[in-house]
Amino acid sequence: MRNIVLLTGSSHPQLAQRISDSLGVELSSCKLGKFSNQETSVEIKDSVREKHVYIIQSGCGRVNDNLVELLILIQACRMGSARRVTVVTPLFPYSRQSERSQKKRLPQNQIGSEIMNSLLQTSDSSPTLPQGSFAQSFMGMGAAESGYRQWCARAGTLVANLLQAAGADHLIAMDLHDPQYQGFFQIPVDLIYAEPSIIQWIRSEIPNWRQAVVVSPDAGGAKRATSICNKLNLDFALIHKEDRANTKESMGLVGEVEGRPAIILDDMIDSGSTIGLASEILKRHGASDIYVIAVHGVFSGPALEIINRSPITAVACTNTVPQEEFRSQCAKLRTIDIAPMLAEIIRRTFYGESVTQLFVHDEQL
Repeated sequence: MRNIVLLTGSSHPQLAQRISDSLGVELSSCKLGKFSNQETSVEIKDSVREKHVYIIQSGCGRVNDNLVELLILIQACRMGSARRVTVVTPLFPYSRQSERSQKKRLPQNQIGSEIMNSLLQTSDSSPTLPQGSFAQSFMGMGAAESGYRQWCARAGTLVANLLQAAGADHLIAMDLHDPQYQGFFQIPVDLIYAEPSIIQWIRSEIPNWRQAVVVSPDAGGAKRATSICNKLNLDFALIHKEDRANTKESMGLVGEVEGRPAIILDDMIDSGSTIGLASEILKRHGASDIYVIAVHGVFSGPALEIINRSPITAVACTNTVPQEEFRSQCAKLRTIDIAPMLAEIIRRTFYGESVTQLFVHDEQL
């Protein structure tokens, strides 16, 4: 591949190297660091003049530093007369900060204490589900209305504007937590999905997967779960949340999982609270094994401790976020490699080929 340059930021150099190996294109030399006053320093060693530059930077780790580093990398390529700059963000930074999702997020210590107390219950009778603030938030409930509607900034739209202002010509992102952010870009956006890799992992790693039930932990993820159900011809179940007259919280399962493997599908695991509650419910309803599959494994706060103490059999996440450190702390974690897919998408966009064809499911498989 001629006239292509691959650059990587500091967030996930291992993924960038795997993409480079799959493409057969070497990563260009780039010196990244900080000055003594903690300002970000970027120096591209190779010429990018009249080249198509792909910058690989995931929104994980030190998110704010990595975002600023990405903006400076884009600007440096522009100043170096790059013909085209494509930003590859497997995990798009700040995509979770929509108004609704921010209202549902609580401090990590509050989430961890509620879920851990539930997981540690050992009563012979079926324990009640967590009744604290997280349980209410999980079911779309909040504190008593005070007459004032809290307003939250939507930082993802700001990030979209910053990327365009810095000089990006094209964006490649995987499984946006809030897909509406795609509409705030005036440049082409290729929104790609980990679904083909997830389907392949289910077929190869889950015994008796044909008898499994795919479970969405909330109504928002039902579309993602039913898409995989239809492709694999599996049954579907849903964790249902109710508000009974704003006085009693309840969570129930819609579907049958008794004696069958259950596969919880979500787009992101952050604090681990959602999958902790969902795994409890599935175990009480008689699921034989519980697998969790997510696209982005952030694992912040008490997430790994919740997973270790939960009845979950295994948790599989793609490597949009570095997983090595997490796997050393939790034996249940598995990694789905999406580097070959990203490499193929880069190749197709470079040559002007269709990206959609990658996500056409072959029913004969």
